[in-house]
Amino acid sequence: MKLVVVSAGLSVPSSTRLLGDRLAGATAERTSADVQVVELRDLAVEIAHNFTNGFPGPALGAALEAVASADGLIVVTPVFSASYSGLFKSFFDVLDPDALAGKPVLVAATGGSARHSLVLEHALRPLFAYLRAVIVPTGVYAASEDWGAEGLVERIGRAAGELAGLMNGLAAGRSGAVPVSLPTQGGAELVRGGGFEVVPFEQQLAALRSE
Repeated sequence: MKLVVVSAGLSVPSSTRLLGDRLAGATAERTSADVQVVELRDLAVEIAHNFTNGFPGPALGAALEAVASADGLIVVTPVFSASYSGLFKSFFDVLDPDALAGKPVLVAATGGSARHSLVLEHALRPLFAYLRAVIVPTGVYAASEDWGAEGLVERIGRAAGELAGLMNGLAAGRSGAVPVSLPTQGGAELVRGGGFEVVPFEQQLAALRSE
């Protein structure tokens, strides 16, 4: 499997990149995935040219292909003006709109104050929901005071575990795991495969009609 980290950090060293690396390391431990990092700072000029001429340069094209072919994605942005950075948004604006459909994505952000932590909910989740990604329940925000403080390591571990679970489940499904039908309450049937249990939509509709 391949795990891709998209980091929109601008400085060197970057707390945004650091958070992405820690999330990737914790996820890779649970999946044995190969990790590739896409640094948007290095692609800023090609992203701008893509907007004006409609064609990605070589480095941007390779980054877009890496994201599209990934089994899982970690996206990390610094917070500017209470939202994701313009560079971060521009990269996903030039990405094919269907590239993230059904792909597991872990959202994360860094900022100077804990007051910006809701950026995960009011900016990042809506963006990736629009792109039809599967967003893991736990997002990770790291303010300046969080580094070395209690709680960040636990949040990283929880989010990484959720992303790894989705990646492993999808990989098992692609490997030809045979779904197993199980009875459930109310006569609905669960289909288990790749670590997931899903109630088929037609059965949910039938249950609603019978009420």
